[in-house]
Amino acid sequence: MKLMIDIGNTNAVLGLFIDDKLLYNWRMSSTGRTEDECWMVVDSFFTHKNLKSENITGVSISSVVPELTRVYSRMIEKYLQIKPLIIGPDLNLGMKILYQDQYAVGADRICDAVAGKAKYGTPLIILDFGTATTFDCIDEQGNYLGGVIAPGIESAATVLHHKAAKLPKIELHFPSKVIGDNTEESMQSGIMFGSVQMIEGIVELISKELGKNPKVIATGGLAGLISEHTTIIDFVDDNLNLEGIYLIYKKNSESDGKIYV
Repeated sequence: MKLMIDIGNTNAVLGLFIDDKLLYNWRMSSTGRTEDECWMVVDSFFTHKNLKSENITGVSISSVVPELTRVYSRMIEKYLQIKPLIIGPDLNLGMKILYQDQYAVGADRICDAVAGKAKYGTPLIILDFGTATTFDCIDEQGNYLGGVIAPGIESAATVLHHKAAKLPKIELHFPSKVIGDNTEESMQSGIMFGSVQMIEGIVELISKELGKNPKVIATGGLAGLISEHTTIIDFVDDNLNLEGIYLIYKKNSESDGKIYV
């Protein structure tokens, strides 16, 4: 069993691969915890599925939160006696990173790109709906070019609620019409329909720069909902990041699959 961990700004997602297949995945809050507190949550996931953590023989971590990278690494080393493989641009990725500073590329974006290239071919645009909405671009030769970082949909709603005294916290779904006749629907219209227009416009601009007709893959929490309101997205892939972590792990792990302390 191999455990892949994706640590984001809002949530951490854990995926358990058995015989090269993602069979279980869990989501937990990325709030500050000690390694012992994290393990209590993680171990409860295993216990609920009658899985034995001692059967885990490899772990890899993709993280955009450095302090949590350290917490999870300590947790893995303490409770599993395994040194996790930390995703970064200096690993064997199977693609060139053409960003000006490759170390500035988020590990989540690298994993999305590696999995996207392997599963869908090139050229490719990957939309990841997280704390930020990111557009990652892979050219026809399979090189990672960079992309676009825009405010996340949930982040935009939260900022409006916190910064404007009279604007409420809203549920993130599409209203029945664009012209809202109350404050909540007006905000939903601006955020949700506005996000779709932004996505379609940026994908069009990227496609012109690539000079090709790239496939567009969407992943992240709101990918399914957004895809229902645009024809620009070709595939929704909820587990793209975990699969990317696993692909990189396989390229870089020792021959027996175990990376011990």
